Amino acid sequence: MDKVVRAPADAVADIPDGASLAVGGFGLSGVPNVLIAALYAQGATALSVVSNNCGVDGGGLGVLLAAGRIARVTGSYIGTNKEFARQYLTGELEVELVPQGTLAERLRAGGCGIPAFYTPAGVGTQVAEGGLPLRYGPDGEVAVASPPKEVREFGGRDHVLEHGITTDFALVRAWKGDRHGNLVLRRAARNFNPLAAMAGRITVAEVEHLLEPGELDPDAVHVPGVFVQRVVPLTPTQAEDKGIEKRTVRRSDDGEGVR
Repeated sequence: MDKVVRAPADAVADIPDGASLAVGGFGLSGVPNVLIAALYAQGATALSVVSNNCGVDGGGLGVLLAAGRIARVTGSYIGTNKEFARQYLTGELEVELVPQGTLAERLRAGGCGIPAFYTPAGVGTQVAEGGLPLRYGPDGEVAVASPPKEVREFGGRDHVLEHGITTDFALVRAWKGDRHGNLVLRRAARNFNPLAAMAGRITVAEVEHLLEPGELDPDAVHVPGVFVQRVVPLTPTQAEDKGIEKRTVRRSDDGEGVR
């Protein structure tokens, strides 16, 4: 029952080339940066990543992306990651763009053993009709496009069939976790972490505060330990290292600089 793995390197040592990963986080909030760094050092390549976005230039999954370790991304947002956009447009990276709510439900469905579901999101667009560029060729033309999906009518409204997602591994970050793998997420860092944790066949959680069994209020648990196979406690320095994706400033009222 004790799922604690002290060294991040040991927790990701068996992730092979070509593995699929569900990774928690949104922007730089709740991103398992310590596990990503350990995976970078481990050297696994040709990874298929499922995450809301692929980090930022030099941060989060962007570290693996810049090193050419990621072959495919399923996500909903490219954002300001210039390297992500460059690799996608030059045909180096295959990208499946998914509506954000659909991506969340696909992960949850996979974690619950639900193979597929119908949703109205995407009906009447290339999401349902096919033709979204998955991969570009070196000439800038679409080399691989998404196929059309099944559409059925329920209650007089069309719905598109989407498949649940499961992955070989999942990397997530939690505020608190106990030795049995029960996790508590904090504020915005909750985002995709519970869903990614559910979708992974082997889920590795880095936790800011490691607690003993029984110290967590069962009603406060966001991810039950049944979904988590490995727990990596962070050092205080690692726990405090949280990036800010965008800083917004304004000029002070006295005109003497910015705040």
